[in-house]
Amino acid sequence: MTNSGQILVKTAPSAGLSSPKTSLHTVPQTASLLPPTAAKIYPSSAAFAPVAAAWRAAGRRVVFTNGCFDLLHLGHVDYLERARALGDALVVGLNTDASVRAQQKGPERPLQDETSRARVLAALGFVDAVVLFGESMPRALIEVVRPLVLVKGDDYAPEAIVGYDIVMADGGQVVTVPLVAGYGTTRIVEKIKASLT
Repeated sequence: MTNSGQILVKTAPSAGLSSPKTSLHTVPQTASLLPPTAAKIYPSSAAFAPVAAAWRAAGRRVVFTNGCFDLLHLGHVDYLERARALGDALVVGLNTDASVRAQQKGPERPLQDETSRARVLAALGFVDAVVLFGESMPRALIEVVRPLVLVKGDDYAPEAIVGYDIVMADGGQVVTVPLVAGYGTTRIVEKIKASLT
């Protein structure tokens, strides 16, 4: 992209030409320059509701999980990949910044704002949608998504997972997946702090 809103394009040589062709293409000012990952992000359950309804109507096996995902690490990636393997669409409920602060994880949390956290999650190929929610628990979002599979880490008892009753009443499954030992955002933050002292 040039400063004038143009994209520089190099085209392979055509028959009879020995060098590539270079040309400038103007990007219309009305064209969205948002990256593809942004299309996977929904600012609220209301914004995602039509998509959820369409996926259900199409018979997609929707999996849901949620969290803050403040510093994406191996534990998160493994957990999300395992969750996605349980269905054919993974919806991740993401706590807004206000929701994270309300959980009193510490004065510095969240470390990254909700826009950054959402974009990083949306960049994962096995995440189909990221939906922000501002409540402390995602119950209202689960009522909109109506997943067939609800997933959390194995540090939860299935019956204690928010939305258990909703998913079970719909004939779905509530699954806990094993967490990778030794990984957690709080632990990583403490390790960084310790290395700076």
